[in-house]
Amino acid sequence: MRFAQKIALLGWLLVVCLGQAQAAGKAEAEDKAALALLEKALAYYHDNGDKAFAAFSRQGEFVVKDMYVFVVDTKGIMLASGGPSSALIGRDVSEVLGPDLQKAFKNALLVPEGNGIQQADYRWQNWSDGRVERKHVFYQRIGERILAVGYYLPRASAEQAKVLLDKAAADLGKDEKATIKAINSLQGGFLQDDLYVFVVDLDSQRYLAHGTNLRLINTDFGRIQDPDGKPVGEPILALMAGQDQGEYDYRWKNPVTGKVEDKHAYLKKVGNRLVAVGYYSP
Repeated sequence: MRFAQKIALLGWLLVVCLGQAQAAGKAEAEDKAALALLEKALAYYHDNGDKAFAAFSRQGEFVVKDMYVFVVDTKGIMLASGGPSSALIGRDVSEVLGPDLQKAFKNALLVPEGNGIQQADYRWQNWSDGRVERKHVFYQRIGERILAVGYYLPRASAEQAKVLLDKAAADLGKDEKATIKAINSLQGGFLQDDLYVFVVDLDSQRYLAHGTNLRLINTDFGRIQDPDGKPVGEPILALMAGQDQGEYDYRWKNPVTGKVEDKHAYLKKVGNRLVAVGYYSP
């Protein structure tokens, strides 16, 4: 590899690292905000006891954007909530929760009082858009009460994935060189929360661009497998051999959550290039 190419690759790697650092910084900021709200609620509860539930359940100082305080007791009764779960106040919610939230709730009951603030992930309806989305929660048990605050993790929709694919395809058709460079350097709006673009040369079957992993560039897409060893690249190439657009489901690491999740990819041909954008299923 020539010196200039090495410098360019190092530059791109730096930009990718900066992009990942920005995503990590965003998550860190959300963590701090949720923890601050929970600590504020814990202090208020310490001073006011169960009388604090009224303040937790109204739109006020214990609701910050889509973050709010909620309280359940160790029997599963919702005691307070500043969010959409306020409709469940007074009801036993332990049996109506989703499997992941039931697990988090049961784990919370196993944590002895005095062990400090704990955290967990689960899915819950986001009152801002009505979608069931992944949420990260911080909680602490105080006697027979569990006080909690959570925030929704960034998760793009199918519609957003389609829009990004159309943009990438259009830009690639207008100026391939500039678009490839923009995708690989995290510029031009090609990285949006957990959405990113990748481009494959259908003649060589090698990656030309990838929005989160530059190490894949120039590698054989046909040999790509998911984390469990199931082929991904080969079936996508076979699918697109006889059509200009397609869709494919597989498992892949979410760059925002850092976890392997179900992914639905939208695929499009632009000349002899395969362009793809996928969203992670909630």
